[in-house]
Amino acid sequence: METPMLNRRTFLLTAAASPAVVALASPALAKTPEVFATDGVAINGYDPVAYFKEETHVRGSETFKTMWKGAEWRFANAENLADFNANPEAYAPQYGGYCAYAVASGYTAKTDPDAWTVHDGKLYLNFNKSVRRRWLKDVPGNIAKGDANWPSVLNA
Repeated sequence: METPMLNRRTFLLTAAASPAVVALASPALAKTPEVFATDGVAINGYDPVAYFKEETHVRGSETFKTMWKGAEWRFANAENLADFNANPEAYAPQYGGYCAYAVASGYTAKTDPDAWTVHDGKLYLNFNKSVRRRWLKDVPGNIAKGDANWPSVLNA
């Protein structure tokens, strides 16, 4: 059996239809959420206020929680919850809790609650302690790059 020749008209019609077929067959690309959350819980359930008050990572409780920017935020106690509710921007990690080094590099990545830095009164989280060591080599430069990339990296 002979295979029919592809003529110019058939080729052009097929080529014109292809993007539409691909668009219909492909799932829509979802925008990355503004806040890094696992199962809807921001920063792995750790208390963002504790980084400032306790100077360490402290697991939050389901008893003390609030919703902010589409994610559930947990706190170790009622006082930290009240402080966050009064001024969430003061306590929430920069770049939505995504890895600050990744954002500075033009993409998003999850974070480890133990890989953190408070710099100029702002909380920055990193993927792990090794990445945090790279982040610490040029914090001002990384912040400048991260600020330039945020929030456009959510659409990358």
